[in-house]
Amino acid sequence: MRLWHVTEGGGPPLLLLHGWGLHAGVWELLPALYERFAITRIELPGHGESAPLASARLADWAEAVLAVAPPRAHWLGWSLGGLVAQQAALLAPERIERLSLVASTPRFVQDADWACAMPRATFEQFAAALGDDMPGTLRRFLALQVRGTEHARDTLRTLDAALARRPAAVPAGLEAGLALLLESDLRADWARLSVPLRLLLGQRDTLVPAGLAGAVPALGGDASVRVLAGAGHAPFLSHPAAFLEWLADD
Repeated sequence: MRLWHVTEGGGPPLLLLHGWGLHAGVWELLPALYERFAITRIELPGHGESAPLASARLADWAEAVLAVAPPRAHWLGWSLGGLVAQQAALLAPERIERLSLVASTPRFVQDADWACAMPRATFEQFAAALGDDMPGTLRRFLALQVRGTEHARDTLRTLDAALARRPAAVPAGLEAGLALLLESDLRADWARLSVPLRLLLGQRDTLVPAGLAGAVPALGGDASVRVLAGAGHAPFLSHPAAFLEWLADD
């Protein structure tokens, strides 16, 4: 099964992976990207026009993305897309020129030794609610992404507009994606990441807390981290100018 993908624009190749519950339409809200890069947008399994995978293994999702990705590119992954991109960088580092993670982390759920994440119960509540009210659950998840941030209402309207641009995720894709967010743990693998790695966090992000910046050095490797003041879980939408500046900064 090949995932939906498209390449547009001219310039250096940049591959974009969206977050849970969304699709590649979110990147259409940043037209300046297409003036600077040859953009490849890929929709994750069960999201947009990509069919779900039979497997919910992170490695299988990463392999599916690699199967339609350019031979070599700068990869940018947002949230769940960043988790898939991390796994792809472990599987095929020669395919990834550099890895930029936006509001993403090697471990989305709190553990006894990992406080800079969300409580497991929060994800489990979303998973339990999916079967009863999928549209309402997605709406609550979007609202959580902008809670307490600057420009919260505008960013939420932007996310709503992005959702309307392409087909909605199907239940199997949403359930599998939540399972990956709940169970995946790549912390022990970060020291093996051999590609240039950098991370953009939102100061007010309630899903991937900015406190992750303090935990990154202990993971090993050589990642650079920037925390964007006033931003939440979608800094590229709430603070596009600062996001584009970060992306272009070598």
